[in-house]
Amino acid sequence: MEPNTTRKPILAPIPAVILAIISVQGGAAIAKGLFPVIGPASTASLRIGISALILLAVNRPNLRILTGKQWKAVIPYGLMLGAMNFVFYLAAERIPLGLAVALEFVGPLLVAVLGSKRKTDYLWVVLAAGGIALIAPWTAKGLDPMGVGLALLAGAFWAGYIIMGSAVSKVISGGTAVTVGMLVASIIIVPFGVASGGFEKLTLGLSLSGIALALLSSAIPFSLEMSALHKLPKKTFGILMSLEPAAAAICGLIFIHEVLSLKEWIAVMLIVLASLGAALTAKTQKDQ
Repeated sequence: MEPNTTRKPILAPIPAVILAIISVQGGAAIAKGLFPVIGPASTASLRIGISALILLAVNRPNLRILTGKQWKAVIPYGLMLGAMNFVFYLAAERIPLGLAVALEFVGPLLVAVLGSKRKTDYLWVVLAAGGIALIAPWTAKGLDPMGVGLALLAGAFWAGYIIMGSAVSKVISGGTAVTVGMLVASIIIVPFGVASGGFEKLTLGLSLSGIALALLSSAIPFSLEMSALHKLPKKTFGILMSLEPAAAAICGLIFIHEVLSLKEWIAVMLIVLASLGAALTAKTQKDQ
């Protein structure tokens, strides 16, 4: 008798994705709360290091059986994963969470649009560019130019993460790829956290916050998204994920009292619309 492999997910797919988005942005809010005490470098290291330990415990990959080809794919993937998270936290220390997420979203948006040959898709680039222009340092008084630049750099790393993730998925199964990638990221990023001196200030309470951060930002959303992707078309998933910058701005307002100006809200919504448009018009042959 074959085992029953059609267990129903705990949550329906769309609520699962929405909860994953809230989880990630709630984790980001916790991270910003840790910045004044241990700094963004140690916070990023704490998240990545604990996430790696959780994934290793859950997935238990056999690293000894990985081939040279697989290591060549997963190491760049891990580099992009670590750099994306590390640089994003550096940006979020300097600018509001909603703006940091919106600017970071430009990376995957460009990957989606530049992979298309349709001229109409460049409308989404124009919308995103309009959003960036509204919060560019030379137009937004009081907005840290370094923070804006770091958020865009995090977006570039996110684009690299998507490209490298596509390559690694062809040679390693999903659970193993994410686990080994996070392990590589922790080996690279954790030394920065140690060097910054933030770990010396850790208390039991801060350590528990770090565990909550790792769970909310990695373990829980990864699990929810993987569950939802089995049921949702990729286009639908992309449409839901395009709401993340707005969710970040709302979480920033609720949890850490970051109030955006009208112009900044317009910038966030322009980038949301660009991401939404790219998801709506994406070709979905594989989903049909």
